[in-house]
Amino acid sequence: AVNAHDRIEEMSNPIRVQVDHYHEFGPEKLTSNEGGYDPLYRSESSNISYNTFYDVGPTKVGVWTAGVGSISVQNAPKSFFHLLEGTLYVNNDVTGEAKRCVAGDTVMLPEGWYGHVDVIEPVKKLYTVVE
Repeated sequence: AVNAHDRIEEMSNPIRVQVDHYHEFGPEKLTSNEGGYDPLYRSESSNISYNTFYDVGPTKVGVWTAGVGSISVQNAPKSFFHLLEGTLYVNNDVTGEAKRCVAGDTVMLPEGWYGHVDVIEPVKKLYTVVE
C-alpha cells in the first residue's frame, strides 16, 4: 500500500518533505490541553487536544481536536484548517456572520480575526498557522 512505509523526513534545512499518517492523529498521540493555553487560537481553552508536527520559522502545522463548546478567538494568527471530523460554526464577532463547517470543509482565517468557534459535534482538523 502507498502508506505502508516508514516515516520519511528530509533532514536538510529547511525540511521540505514530511509524511505523517492518520493513525498519528489518534487521541493517545495528542497533547491534552486540560484548561490551558490553546496554541492554535491563542486563547484559554479547555477540552482541546493537539499535536504540532511541523514547527519551522513562522509556520506551524498540526492536528487539533475539541469537544462540544465555544472557543473565543481574539487577534488570531493567519490560519488555514481542513475539517476532518465533526461540525462547528465559525462566528465573526465584527460582522456578525456565522459559517457552518462540516467534515471536508476548508477554512482560512485572516490575521487579526476576532470571533468565536462553536463546536457542535466533536471535531478534528488539520491546521496551518503562519505568524
